[in-house]
Amino acid sequence: MKYNVYNLLAEFNTNTYLLWDDLSLEAVIIDPANESKVLKKEIHKLKLKIKFIINTHGHGDHIGGNAFFVKSFPESKLCIHKEDALMLLNPELNLSIFWDGGVVSPASDIQFEDEGILKLAENELKIIYTPGHSKGGISIYVDNLLFTGDALFANGIGRTDLPGGDFEILKKSIHEKIFSLPDSVVILPGHGPASTIGKEKRENSFVGYL
Repeated sequence: MKYNVYNLLAEFNTNTYLLWDDLSLEAVIIDPANESKVLKKEIHKLKLKIKFIINTHGHGDHIGGNAFFVKSFPESKLCIHKEDALMLLNPELNLSIFWDGGVVSPASDIQFEDEGILKLAENELKIIYTPGHSKGGISIYVDNLLFTGDALFANGIGRTDLPGGDFEILKKSIHEKIFSLPDSVVILPGHGPASTIGKEKRENSFVGYL
């Protein structure tokens, strides 16, 4: 598996990820923060086939490019957890009304329950339910990579003071779901630099073990 990271929404420094299988060229876009002709052009240049567009949660700074990429790649399926599905359609729920005037996404094609599997060629993308930043937050685990959305950052965690947030629930998600994975797993968060699970266990001042 290969991936690239893009900053499509500079004011929020949101990470958008392009993940693909280099044999089949099947690909997924994770958290398209904004529309991007540059990313679209790169996808065509690499001859990738976008199979899924996945939102790790429903906040406006992670879904702002949904409409653009769904239209650009109509064969793709838009995915989100069922608890955040209505946020795609409502700028008040996704909070974009407070900074953008209102992000409205197409409705999801696939709504995750709690856990699930998506297939990208022979690769299994494991959907791990990690609420706490929002009610429907998920992480995506594949090939020693964990895309954590706004659940866990490098020495940080997602805000829990927004609607649907709960620190104790987020802490439980991190300790029981994320920290149960091997220490070598690379964390690719919704904002900021990459890290590893081992490093966050040792050093994360919010939820680390030491």
